[in-house]
Amino acid sequence: MILFKDSIHALPMTQINIQTNFNSISEIVSALKSGEAGDNVDLYKFNLKGVDLNGTNLNKINFVNANLQDADLRGANLQDADLRGANLQGANLQDANLQGAYLNRTNLEEANLEGTNLDGATLKLSRYNSQTKWSENFAYKSSGAVGPGANLGGAYLNTVNLQYADLQKTNFLGAYLSGADLTGANLEGARLSGADLRLAFLTGACLRNARLNNTDLRGVDLRAADLSNVEMENIQNIAGADFSMVYGMSDRLQAMLLSRPASEIDVWNAYTRRTTRESLG
Repeated sequence: MILFKDSIHALPMTQINIQTNFNSISEIVSALKSGEAGDNVDLYKFNLKGVDLNGTNLNKINFVNANLQDADLRGANLQDADLRGANLQGANLQDANLQGAYLNRTNLEEANLEGTNLDGATLKLSRYNSQTKWSENFAYKSSGAVGPGANLGGAYLNTVNLQYADLQKTNFLGAYLSGADLTGANLEGARLSGADLRLAFLTGACLRNARLNNTDLRGVDLRAADLSNVEMENIQNIAGADFSMVYGMSDRLQAMLLSRPASEIDVWNAYTRRTTRESLG
């Protein structure tokens, strides 16, 4: 395996095979385009923001956690490439070959994937938004990717980081979101009924018109969240939930929450240091 200079990927010594040593990003790009770099290149955590790799053969390259924001990857061959955790925000992947590529937890917000071959690619927890462009007929909403309208019913998303994500009308029915960070996320119209939201962070999140029926809200941080027209029927438990500074909460909903047993509303939130009753005023 080729290990470029300054790469910080830790590999067993038996796997290190330094054939070429490049000193700058421009040299790396030139080597990739010319084919001089060879196969199985390691670009773990490299900053390749805005690079032009249009039409380049990048087969099986390791781009784990690399920054490829705004990169030009049109027509590139990324078959079996490892792009887990990579930042592809705003990247142009039009007509690229991503067959069998690993795109788990990749940022695909504003990316252009029109005409891209995604056969066999894995997109679990990759993030997209309303500006992401997809190949026609690709079922991205059921691909495991996370974004507006995604089907994530029953998904295991415990402790996932979805800060400020666009999750409008996303299906989280019965999903496991314990400890998830949804700070500032747009969950307008999302379906969260039956979800496990224990200890989740929803600070400043938009839950307008969302459905949270039969959810577990123990220890959830809802400070400054928008609860306009939210549905909260048959809540499982709100012990330690913090509703401080929420807006849009109806008098009916507030009264219903305050009518919960003392064993719930007098529980202290270890993170915000107030009880649920105090947070409800």
